[in-house]
Amino acid sequence: MSVAEPRRIVLFRHAKADWPQVSDHERPLAERGRRDAPVAGRKLADAGISFDLALCSTATRTRETWKLAVQEMPERPKTVYEERIYEASPGELIAVLNETPDDVHNAVLIGHNPGVQALSEILAADADEDARQRLNRRGFPTAAFSVLTFTGPWKSLEPGTATLADYWAPSE
Repeated sequence: MSVAEPRRIVLFRHAKADWPQVSDHERPLAERGRRDAPVAGRKLADAGISFDLALCSTATRTRETWKLAVQEMPERPKTVYEERIYEASPGELIAVLNETPDDVHNAVLIGHNPGVQALSEILAADADEDARQRLNRRGFPTAAFSVLTFTGPWKSLEPGTATLADYWAPSE
């Protein structure tokens, strides 16, 4: 009998975006976003969280968020820019995560609300109570992230199969 390997997924909302005269997909980070993204990266690094894989929306603001955040981390994971993450529903995000190779134990998905927050809520059957209270109190502002754990292959990830282990938002 084999024991299922623990997995960790970090759901990371892009940092604050600007509203110049460009399409939504091409919106860059605002000054606040350029400040908050590296802070989130340092918070992940300080927590000892490293990644085997980063799945990032193709939107400009998510790419810029990840570029700034990952510079604060000791290791740079393989990064895949995935069009399906942009404007994705929780179900569509789960479908992307289900395709993650089984040799990946720690992944980060850099995406958008409302999908990222909704996915955090529907995946978590259980939660660290402090993390749940902070998530409920703060919602999922820009540059926030949740840390979820689960066991089994990525293809088995579905609603109610994970535990909310941690949550962080800027100014916490």
